Amino acid sequence: MHSNSTPSSVVRPPWWKSLGPALITACVVFGPGSLVISANVGATYGFDLVWLLVITGFLMGTYMTMSARIGVVRGSSHFETLRQEVGRPFAAVLGILLCLTCGAFQFSNNLAISLVAEAVAPEKYRLVLQIGSMATLNLLLILLLFRGGQVYQTLERVVKVMVGVVLCSFVINLFLARPDVLGILKGFVPGVPENLSLGIPHIINGVIKDPLVLIASLFGTTFSLAGAFFQGNLVKEKGWTIQDYDRGIGDAVAGVGVLTLVSLIIMVTGGAVIFGRPADNMVTLAGTLQPLLGTMAFTIFCIGLIPVALNPFLINSMIGGAALSDGLGLSGKLGDFWPRMFTVVVLLAGFSMASIGLWKEIPAVNLMIFGQAMTVIGNPLMAGTLLWLANRKKLMGARKNRIITNILGALGLLVVILLAVRMLWYLYLRIILLMAG
Repeated sequence: MHSNSTPSSVVRPPWWKSLGPALITACVVFGPGSLVISANVGATYGFDLVWLLVITGFLMGTYMTMSARIGVVRGSSHFETLRQEVGRPFAAVLGILLCLTCGAFQFSNNLAISLVAEAVAPEKYRLVLQIGSMATLNLLLILLLFRGGQVYQTLERVVKVMVGVVLCSFVINLFLARPDVLGILKGFVPGVPENLSLGIPHIINGVIKDPLVLIASLFGTTFSLAGAFFQGNLVKEKGWTIQDYDRGIGDAVAGVGVLTLVSLIIMVTGGAVIFGRPADNMVTLAGTLQPLLGTMAFTIFCIGLIPVALNPFLINSMIGGAALSDGLGLSGKLGDFWPRMFTVVVLLAGFSMASIGLWKEIPAVNLMIFGQAMTVIGNPLMAGTLLWLANRKKLMGARKNRIITNILGALGLLVVILLAVRMLWYLYLRIILLMAG
């Protein structure tokens, strides 16, 4: 007698029950900086740039789905594929760039934690509590890393809970803010706000003036090539293969949808509640919202801030460590030895940079120049690499990019190149000011 069961007859759970890789990426992309920027775009331009956020979401979605498709078709991480197709040096360069980018962003994540401590600490003990809170969180994460082998599964469960808390908190606040629905709908129609000045960064009276800083920041924080590129590793971590092709695409779409939706909610809330009063950090933003939303809404908003601050802190360092390990030809699995060790290096580097900056009272922007430079180099390279891989018939077969994907991919590549050129000009102006003063 022969059994009728075959490997292909295995019942797989619905795609929405197996979401994970793209949600993890979304949590890295949407951090404290994204929240502040989205709120400030709304506070500065109202609902007029909703359409721009939607376009940014489409571009991110294009590269996320592209990366996921490559991962499920190949059944390997992009670093492994590049070692086979291009060579070990190129894979190593991309792994190092992605790790350095994550390390620089980890500095910002540490500062976000210090800002929360600063808001509640007495002035006399402020520095001690700021550094202490960062050290405690880093130590807890290191202990979590070496707690067991199921790092990815634990991370996925934590992320799903935190995403739920973020969505619930900010949706409630949006409801309480009662924004103008007609105004929001008009915001989906492309147009240039009256108070938006076009131009490149320039120096006026010893200060860099950047008329498009919010626009560039919106693209920079929402359209993350580092997050999209690492989607290949997360798909492999999930164990997806060519049979999970549709599942990988659905997961990527869902992750980008969550990212764009949360950014949209924050932008609309900012436009409805604090229009004309931008805030430059999370603490100021929360304080600005309190008298307008009321005590209950303020409390709910602060509850939402906790996972927003913690999510990228937890995940960003792991991505940096795993990318470096995989790029160097070692294991890329989050729970293996070398990714864990490199993750500790990323954590300690971010903590050390933030602590030195706070202790020496060095402006954060000066310490972040290095990270911005890495992004300038890395983003166009990662975008171009994903486009190249997704168009190789040898690798992708019938699932290589179609015309519409290539059009959106080319537009995304153009955007990151323009942002890179713009950032290089900004860094040049920063160097002029540093040398002059």
